[in-house]
Amino acid sequence: MTEVMSKPAIDPKAFRRALGNFATGVTIITACAPDGTKVGVTASSFNSLSMDPPLILWSSMKTARSCAVFEAATHFAVNILASDQMEMSNHFARQQEDKFAGVAHEDGLGGAPIFPNCAGRFQCEAYDRLDGGDHWIFVGRVIAFDDFGRSPLCFHQGSYAMVYDHPDSFPKTDQASLPDTDRGRLGNHAFFLMLRAVRAYQDRYQPKMATLGLSVIEARILLVLNDFPALTDEELVVHLHTPETEAHVALINLEDRGLVAQTGERYTLTDAGQGKADQCWRVAEVNAQEGFAGFSPAQVDTFTEILRHLIG
Repeated sequence: MTEVMSKPAIDPKAFRRALGNFATGVTIITACAPDGTKVGVTASSFNSLSMDPPLILWSSMKTARSCAVFEAATHFAVNILASDQMEMSNHFARQQEDKFAGVAHEDGLGGAPIFPNCAGRFQCEAYDRLDGGDHWIFVGRVIAFDDFGRSPLCFHQGSYAMVYDHPDSFPKTDQASLPDTDRGRLGNHAFFLMLRAVRAYQDRYQPKMATLGLSVIEARILLVLNDFPALTDEELVVHLHTPETEAHVALINLEDRGLVAQTGERYTLTDAGQGKADQCWRVAEVNAQEGFAGFSPAQVDTFTEILRHLIG
């Protein structure tokens, strides 16, 4: 008599948590139905499939309201979101009458909407549709793509995340061939130690700020204008501690991106700039917590007091 072993039951919640260990990017997949109806959904199921021909895939719940449009569409677009597009991800993840109302976009191939300021975009013609249990797996042949090189928005264990370079990926230097900077007068002089500390602290801070699509000086301008609105460029330079030419270039970049507005000779944050400044403060706070993790609150207070005294 053959004994048939039943398959063990899978706990859906535990299974989802386990899958959450695989960090993914975040995309908005869009398409346009033959009657002109546009759909857009937030999805992390995007993946590459083939280089020749150039194929990609993503999946949708069969019961999703938008699924019928994707089944009928001749084309679809994959918009890979940048790290500062979290609100757009949330927007397209919510059920609403018209997701595209008030959202900047243009019609791509087959009418599939494409968005500006993404990390990358792929415009595809429908190639195949595969049965994947409670999902359809949509395969698209890439016809056109854009690579904007922006830091991507990520998703891990139910939360948004950003990409930081792993410290072990940095180029290695043969420490044995370098002079010991902790010996001699330079290694024991408070001024030179401060210079080294600031440089090391900023080396850890700069990659985090880059995930927001900002240079350190651009972030500093937003933070200054957050605390001191309506400054002239000359007043800004006093707070930035940076050459005027660099500050001017950064201001132009921020204006072009709609983060800073100029009225007469004075600069203020736009609503978008205020939101970006809030993100900068949160990143700065995280970096500070990491940098001072090994010290007590009393030690940090003493250090802050010393810095204020040195500043005068």
